[in-house]
Amino acid sequence: MQRATHAKRSFRNTRRMKIASAVCGILLAGVGAYAATNWLVGLNSGSSGEGQSAPISNLTISAVASPSATNLMYPGGTGDVVVTISNPNPYPVTITAVQLPTNATYATGYTSSALTTTQTGCLAATPSQVTWNFSTATSGSSHTLTTALTVGASGQANNPLAVTLTNDASMGTTAPAACASTYFSMPSLTGVTATGGAATSTTTPATDSWTS
Repeated sequence: MQRATHAKRSFRNTRRMKIASAVCGILLAGVGAYAATNWLVGLNSGSSGEGQSAPISNLTISAVASPSATNLMYPGGTGDVVVTISNPNPYPVTITAVQLPTNATYATGYTSSALTTTQTGCLAATPSQVTWNFSTATSGSSHTLTTALTVGASGQANNPLAVTLTNDASMGTTAPAACASTYFSMPSLTGVTATGGAATSTTTPATDSWTS
């Protein structure tokens, strides 16, 4: 009986020793992996990394039929202009002003919103008498938007951005009768004042204008 008891105790002690050894081995392995030593390692002067900035690409502003203009032009009156603004940059771009051609640079009339077939008797050379509102005799005059427009980064929401420019086209009092019920391709803008960088994009479609 004593021998049996002694055998059981030996078995238990041996088992405990094995378990303790295994735990100790695991702890030592962990200590070996993360322990600090007296061998201190420094960093060479000038150690660095490489970064790169994004390029700057121009925006594209295009005529678009939708959403359709609400305010329509007539001789001596003003009307809406609808555009889309596309931003090819990998960051948002915020527009605060536009630059206009001269007030003697006229729009060409078309028979439909597709702007493919010109309207006889209502061309830029006729002239149509349709110009950008508040344009001057000087090309490149700058006009501040009522609200800054931020176009989302390329591939992101709100790019392209559809914008209705309220009453920013005007028709002269001597506009030909052929210009009635006509769609106009406005003269090309000469530039914009815009900056690139982090910003919250404007929700499309948007409404904006310049008033002087």
